[in-house]
Amino acid sequence: MQTDFLVIGSGIAGLTYALKVAQHFPDKKVTIITKATADETNTKYAQGGIAVVNDLEKDSFDKHIEDTLIAGDGLCNKEVVEIVVKEGPARVQEIIDWGAQFDKDAEGDFKLGREGGHSEFRILHHKDVTGREMERALLDAVEKASNIEFIKHCFVIDIITQHHLGYLVTKSTPDINCYGVYVLNAKNNRIEKILSKITLLATGGNGQVYRTTTNPSIATGDGVAMVYRAKGRIENMEFIQFHPTALYEAGKRGQAFLITEAVRGDGGILRNINGEAFMERYDERKDLAPRDIVARAIDSEMKITGTENVFLDCRHMDMEKFKEHFPNIYEKCLSIGIDVAVNMIPVAPAAHYSCGGIKTDEWGHSSIRHLYACGECSSTGLHGANRLASNSLLEAMVFAHRCYVDSVSSYEQVENLPDIPDWNASGTSEPKEMILITQSLKELQQVMSDYVGIVRNNVRLQRAIRRIDLLFEETEGLYQTTTVSPQLLELRNMITVGYLITKAASFRKESRGLHFNTDYPYKSDLVQNIVL
Repeated sequence: MQTDFLVIGSGIAGLTYALKVAQHFPDKKVTIITKATADETNTKYAQGGIAVVNDLEKDSFDKHIEDTLIAGDGLCNKEVVEIVVKEGPARVQEIIDWGAQFDKDAEGDFKLGREGGHSEFRILHHKDVTGREMERALLDAVEKASNIEFIKHCFVIDIITQHHLGYLVTKSTPDINCYGVYVLNAKNNRIEKILSKITLLATGGNGQVYRTTTNPSIATGDGVAMVYRAKGRIENMEFIQFHPTALYEAGKRGQAFLITEAVRGDGGILRNINGEAFMERYDERKDLAPRDIVARAIDSEMKITGTENVFLDCRHMDMEKFKEHFPNIYEKCLSIGIDVAVNMIPVAPAAHYSCGGIKTDEWGHSSIRHLYACGECSSTGLHGANRLASNSLLEAMVFAHRCYVDSVSSYEQVENLPDIPDWNASGTSEPKEMILITQSLKELQQVMSDYVGIVRNNVRLQRAIRRIDLLFEETEGLYQTTTVSPQLLELRNMITVGYLITKAASFRKESRGLHFNTDYPYKSDLVQNIVL
């Protein structure tokens, strides 16, 4: 199959890009592929909202820029921060024009929330399901575009480069080209190639590398792993943001229900098992400190008290307002026997967001020609060592637009595609035991959670590397000898991502932002990005 523009991923980044390209080139074919259903993305689970300066009398670009730089702890690219903050309002207006609805008050003005690290109320939201609302609006707009083809249940195996034409490709190879991708089509279980002059990776996050995450099951770091295998540049993978307040349910693995930071923005108070409001001991901003500080504080309290969770106290809040702003959270808690008006909500940190990823420039170029990346899979320089709350949806829209602007201007200059060979599956057979895959996944998640979590040290990181090396060796053996399946491909990608997180963490000889190493508890004078 051949297309003009190939988009991998159907979250806010991928859909925004596809829609803009399709409208610009009505005679060109735009193809979106996703490994699950159209709306099963990290975007869908974004609760809190989108941070944007929309009232220049009460807020300012400078304040939003400063808040972002402070949260990023010295590693943000200031030029990129300014781009995202200043271009953000226009991008938000576009999605409103496409039909997204944000909550308004009786006078028709937007209701603005405030979250940790923000100096002003600037968070637009749609109750506590903002991402779902934005995804809905974009999918509705995409469906009306006649030149967009949506292929669901289609799993990308690898990016096609000169490597697949028989050339030796290394990290130092100049002008690595992307020609498209090999995919596993789940409908016919065949491996096919989709060729394209321009490819955009918008594959989302990698939270499933950890035992507990707020991310859906599809968040397995596929884009990052594929680019690394294709010898592209990956940056700052050690900065994994743990959301401080995921709903704690004893014994549960996998996706945890998110209790948005906006609850604390509206007055929720964190308390330990003894009922003490503990955040004042860790930061003068208390419950509205940036996420890295709050997550480490909770981790510390749980270790001190020997418990697996702390509590979020909302009992003093106006319950009618709570139900109006957080209906999803209220119903979820009620479904497991927690009445937030009477009971405190048990919470614990869970892997939430990857601040690093595929290294890009200010136009979304990866280090591989004709391959762009935006959204959570990318490392644009906006987040630095720690993402400011609700900046992710904004970044996705701003960079989707910039990828669109650059790619449509360069499309005509892209050379014709070479003759790409079909996938070679000779010598492989059906796997005899799925437990080889499922058990390896459990081992990886255990290693990452225990050794490469919120707080790290050198011994833990060394242990993690040794165990991940063994998992890699075993899984590559499976990959070379058995017929590929989505489960095997995801495991392979997650092992690669786990390795990248751990390796980058071992290279950083300091504590900064989301990376805290007890062997190096202070920041070093050398401020640098870790590029792998």
